[in-house]
Amino acid sequence: MKTNYLRNLGITVLMTFIFAGCQKNETTDTGIANTDTASATAEVAAAATTCTAQAWASVNGGTKGGDTAKPTVVATYDALKAAIQNTAIKVIQVNGTITIPSGGRISFQDQTGKTIFGSPGATLVSTDQTKDKSGIIYIKRCKDIIIRNLIFDGPGAYDVDGWDNATLDACTNVWVDHCEFRDGVDGNFDIKNTSDYITVSYCKFNYLKAPKAGGPGGADDHRFSDLIGSSDGATADRGHFRITFVRCWWAQGCVARMPRVRFGQVHVVNNYFSSTVSKSCIQAGFEANLLVESNIFENVKNPIDLMDKNATAVQLKNNVFTNTSGTAAGNGVTAFTPPYSIAVLDTAVVKSTITGTNGAGATLAGNSCSSL
Repeated sequence: MKTNYLRNLGITVLMTFIFAGCQKNETTDTGIANTDTASATAEVAAAATTCTAQAWASVNGGTKGGDTAKPTVVATYDALKAAIQNTAIKVIQVNGTITIPSGGRISFQDQTGKTIFGSPGATLVSTDQTKDKSGIIYIKRCKDIIIRNLIFDGPGAYDVDGWDNATLDACTNVWVDHCEFRDGVDGNFDIKNTSDYITVSYCKFNYLKAPKAGGPGGADDHRFSDLIGSSDGATADRGHFRITFVRCWWAQGCVARMPRVRFGQVHVVNNYFSSTVSKSCIQAGFEANLLVESNIFENVKNPIDLMDKNATAVQLKNNVFTNTSGTAAGNGVTAFTPPYSIAVLDTAVVKSTITGTNGAGATLAGNSCSSL
């Protein structure tokens, strides 16, 4: 009897330890599952933020990009190119520095509803200065696109009729927000071929590298930032190029085209111009209809360049000119009235807003919504 008692007691103790161990393992597994669920919930919550564009990109049905789709994260050139060209991927998160290989300019065509945004410091780099193999991205016939919080870093200006860091071609409803464009070969960021309903907000344009002289185009210093419209003869552009540049910064190194405009109804509002090497800032080209409102021009030449004086309208409202030289007046014709509402900052706070924390450039934590 004693033997049976001891045997049963031993079995009971052993079973108690086994059961306790099972309970501990189940608790641990449940903790891991809960952690994973919390992480997944946070990720979905972050991706579920809907950012809707303001100004011209709010018209014509608005601009939401990939909206609440879960981001596809990329950190290499091949992954970035594949994600951009995959129509099923709607939101792309760029991590780190990605170098575009010579001739590897990414073609982003014929898509609707997509967002490409960068994590802090995300940079797309091109080092090729040749005519055919330069450039970072070419966006064509796309609609409802958001590009946010990315640095586009080119090799420096060289007049070889090369490629810009980024180009919009025949695109509609595009919001480019909190990006930095610098050192493009032909330019930083151009908009062409009937593109329409575009908002460019909180972007920084500059040239940090010395220009390369001796290009076949003839300009020894081609640090020309932003061109809207390719030629006076491109009359199909009439009735298009409805674009807002708001709270942007044309910073050191920019020489001209801030922007240069043909055709279109372009609202240039609450921006800061500070390049001491400038020759012309806003350039009013053929049939340009420009509303230039509440901007700060500081230490620049020719804040307003009327060029051949064939613009439709160049109207200035409440701008501030500090230590500038050259032309600082419109052509006396009233510009278009924007069909949207936008909060226009008092000029007293424009500079500090644009140059401060979360100001112009890739200054966000990621795909954060911007409000104007």
